Amino acid sequence: MSVKVTYFVHSTTLDNIEHKSTGWLDGELSEKGINQSILLREQINIEDFDVVFCSDLKRAVDSANITFQNSVKIVLDSRLRECNYGDLNGKDSKLVVYEDHIKDKFPKGEALIDVENRVNEFCEFLLQNYDNKNVAIVAHKATQMAFQVITESKTWDMVISEDWRRTKNWKPGWIYYINKED
Repeated sequence: MSVKVTYFVHSTTLDNIEHKSTGWLDGELSEKGINQSILLREQINIEDFDVVFCSDLKRAVDSANITFQNSVKIVLDSRLRECNYGDLNGKDSKLVVYEDHIKDKFPKGEALIDVENRVNEFCEFLLQNYDNKNVAIVAHKATQMAFQVITESKTWDMVISEDWRRTKNWKPGWIYYINKED
């Protein structure tokens, strides 16, 4: 069993511009973000995808709707939400330190391991229902990192230190394979 996932992070939000960590708040795309979603449409082949799964948070839904323009079925799934930063949702990004919350929950929120558990459950769902399919995902930073932990057998520390946001190595989609022997 195998599923090919192409992962797209939602486009730039007003909170991103203001250096706020939106977390479980919906967030609004900025003008730059809207343009990024439109440009992404030109950088990918939408016909490659059997289905698009998307976080149910507004910034991801808006990004998916703009990019895929109803050409592929979009399914919302709360398991693809960003990490719940609890008391830090919507606060200054400098306060949200992933290294400190791999196993320890953010105050009144989640730990990254909680995100990994959600994403792992979602991966099992994909294997059971989308074997041999090409799936697009539009979601967030922590869920993308969880995909790396799960599919690339990396530690959270490794994934955090190699994060494309730190290395400035953005791509128009990252490829992950979810595999399970029959």
